[in-house]
Amino acid sequence: MTELANKVAIVTGGSAGIGFGIAQRLASEGARVVIADINEAAGHQAVAALGANASFWRTDVADQQQLRDLVDHVAADCGRLDIMINNAGIGGANHPRLLDDDLSDFHQVMAIDLLGVMAGTREAARVMQENGGGSIVNISSIGGINASAGNWTYHVAKSSVIMFTKCAAIDLGAMNIRVNAIAPGNIETEILGRSMGANLSPEKQAELAGSLRQFIISRQALKRQGKVEDIAEAVLFFVTDRSRYVTGTLLPVDGGLVAGTARSSGGVEGLRKQAQA
Repeated sequence: MTELANKVAIVTGGSAGIGFGIAQRLASEGARVVIADINEAAGHQAVAALGANASFWRTDVADQQQLRDLVDHVAADCGRLDIMINNAGIGGANHPRLLDDDLSDFHQVMAIDLLGVMAGTREAARVMQENGGGSIVNISSIGGINASAGNWTYHVAKSSVIMFTKCAAIDLGAMNIRVNAIAPGNIETEILGRSMGANLSPEKQAELAGSLRQFIISRQALKRQGKVEDIAEAVLFFVTDRSRYVTGTLLPVDGGLVAGTARSSGGVEGLRKQAQA
């Protein structure tokens, strides 16, 4: 299909995980995709997998100037920018109790997960207004909707992405720029194991992540594992004319988790202790 033929898209954090899945989906619909990521090796591998309609530009989204350089490069090279996916993010350190959190990762998490989204939206809109409009999709998290103990700064950053998205949608609507957010739930990527088991070996991280995913599925309405393709399909809705009258909206893609949860025994802490044993 070529629903996005002649469209130009940027996907931050597009070299792996959800970002790569989004880039794949956009490219499959005919979009010219620029992957913006700090990981050069993974970025070039992603471009090789996507083919001739993809390119890579090294970008640290925590640096506003690098985001401006990225957008300027795309505008100069491609002549336009139609789609901006602010996906890059990190999980931050997990501290089950607030009194245990020294907030040492606060500035890094906020710079990547929130400032990167805000500056990315601003820079994309600066070019999109010259094209007559565009679509911006900001990747939040159900952690930005549902409160819970642990990963304190991450929760705050992702909830702020949701509010910023609404504010930006109100401001940019007059330019025919739509801004929406997606809140992924239990999606099968490596970030869960890394954030919940930072001091564990990769094997133990994978084991912990698997147990956590089963725990989350037991509390979801839909009893299946979320995939990156599920997020990519939601992005496709927001960046095409299917959603031409939709802006300032948050879409949870979570198997129904934020709608309400069933009781489950053990809890996250029990799973973490079990993995560390």
